[in-house]
Amino acid sequence: MHDLVAITALGGTEPRVDTIGSVTCTEVPGVALASVASRMGKEDKSAKALAKLIDAPAPEVGRWAGASICAFWAGVDQWMLEASFDTHEDLADQAKKALGDVASVTEQTDGWTRFDLTGTGIPSVLELLCQLDLRKMTDGSAARCSIHHIGCFVLCRTSESYSIYSPRSSAGSLHHAVVTAMRSAL
Repeated sequence: MHDLVAITALGGTEPRVDTIGSVTCTEVPGVALASVASRMGKEDKSAKALAKLIDAPAPEVGRWAGASICAFWAGVDQWMLEASFDTHEDLADQAKKALGDVASVTEQTDGWTRFDLTGTGIPSVLELLCQLDLRKMTDGSAARCSIHHIGCFVLCRTSESYSIYSPRSSAGSLHHAVVTAMRSAL
């Protein structure tokens, strides 16, 4: 079997891009992900090790941080790591080495999908999708929410750039909800 072709979460050979009005929704398949959960009694050590790995303080509640490897808050003493798949295909292994026995690390790359929203009308779209208080979402914010009955993470990269993570198995439903909201809002 040498003729296998990688497909995106939406089933294409190329990422899906939809532009409606002033907002573009882009499927982003090239992301490596890993989850990190501090072990009992080692929360401070895991936060310090994570900070060293991402070259920034470990994100607090509702935040994300980092450069080539980013982390976003996922729960109490829990984070998701993200990086470019091209340069960090082994992200979970890198995190395991950096965190040692102070945290549990799990490979998450194929379990999630990411859609990026860019443009000036994003608040109007997100207001139709979820109950986030967008007035409090500033650069570096991260939140958990439900979109179309799907548990998601929403990251505010800038006022005109947001990322939405959802389980890969729900990619089609999330994409449909986002594009429908774009049509309604714009």
